[in-house]
Amino acid sequence: MFSYLRERFTSHLRERSRRRARLVSKDGRCNIEFGNVEQSRFVFLIDIWTTILDLRWRYKMTIFISAFLGSWFLFGLLWYVVAYIHKDLPEFNPSINHTPCVENINGLTSAFLFSLETQVTIGYGFRCVTEQCATAIFLLIFQSILGVIINSFMCGAILAKISRSKNRAKTITFSKNAVISKRGGKLCLLIRVANLRKSLLIGSHIYGKLLKTTITPEGETIILDQVNIEFVVDAGNENLFFISPLTIYHVIDKNSPFFHMAAETLLQQDFELVVFLDGTVEATSATCQVRTSYIPEEVLWGYRFAPIVSKTKEGKYRVDFQNFSKTVAVETPHCAFCLHNEREAKAKEKKGYDNPGFVLSEVNETSDTKM
Repeated sequence: MFSYLRERFTSHLRERSRRRARLVSKDGRCNIEFGNVEQSRFVFLIDIWTTILDLRWRYKMTIFISAFLGSWFLFGLLWYVVAYIHKDLPEFNPSINHTPCVENINGLTSAFLFSLETQVTIGYGFRCVTEQCATAIFLLIFQSILGVIINSFMCGAILAKISRSKNRAKTITFSKNAVISKRGGKLCLLIRVANLRKSLLIGSHIYGKLLKTTITPEGETIILDQVNIEFVVDAGNENLFFISPLTIYHVIDKNSPFFHMAAETLLQQDFELVVFLDGTVEATSATCQVRTSYIPEEVLWGYRFAPIVSKTKEGKYRVDFQNFSKTVAVETPHCAFCLHNEREAKAKEKKGYDNPGFVLSEVNETSDTKM
């Protein structure tokens, strides 16, 4: 009893560890980690724009707020220093005829408020720079130019983050499982993909990569070896008319890596099928890529997808996403190799062979039977 439970627990842990070992998650995120990178992390500051765009929102908003607050406070200190050097502050008891560099700066708080009003061009009119000192005029020009640069960079980064085509890719969804069944007399691996928006993806192209561990004839072990997988629909694999959910399929022929797999040995395989969909967003003309992956436990042999598109009485086409990932069991050969041999055997049966040496001779039958 304990040995049985131990085996079940061990198999469960093995299955969980196997499920975790995938390069691409179902939502398209890559599970990879870089270690022992020799280059310094300062190289990411060289491409600061991409670094800012790749940051998560919480870090981006922290930088956004810190950039403005930091610049306001820094220039507030500079304005305070200018007022202190020119002895415009009340503690110096300036005379009635004294003309300050900046009107109505009485301390650090008022200097900070003047810095804020200057950089964001509020212009209340209570505090202003006079022509008394050139240092204040230069500082005013420098802060105005730097404020425009900060505003342009930070607002542009947020706008670019919002309008990234990566967000458009979240409205493209793949079926939870891939299925293997016959289609057009051929054994195929089928996947369903849908566009949740009515706007189209222009120039869509779909393809796949099979990731597995391969051992070369020289004895080298290649982890994550990539094998091309061709996916097509009835009209091809390019320029898809992506107005309704599509069922894409890969023909399992002699050139397919799935050719020597069978229904009984599928779960024993160690591979990951990554599917890519590239296209151009119709609204922004930006390119986007959607990806997902399937491991052996997510490939169902002997199933097909349930119908999803119907026509209403009003003449409109209706897509029922409740059946999007629903599958139906169908009769399917247990391996592609057997289906291929069966088709070859039937083809040979239909062929006729002429024998030139064959001569038809007639035999007269006589009955010698006596009653």
